[in-house]
Amino acid sequence: MLEFNGESDHVHLLICYPPHKLLSSLIANMKATASKTMWREFETELSKVYSKRVFWTGSYFVASCGGVTIEQLKQYVEDQDRPDV
Repeated sequence: MLEFNGESDHVHLLICYPPHKLLSSLIANMKATASKTMWREFETELSKVYSKRVFWTGSYFVASCGGVTIEQLKQYVEDQDRPDV
């Protein structure tokens, strides 16, 4: 993972990932790990809001970017959820 940031309803990740691997498997693994961690650390708070141990939807959006540098992509991710930018 090169950069991570997000907004109130989604996250932005900049990753370096081999093209021969299934991206869907990576996303599913990351969501499962994050969900387990969140439930382990914040079970009392989450159980007040969620009736099931489901934290993420199964959906995701992936885009590739051409014509920009890695530094420009990193800056884009870093600038998320900053209303003054």
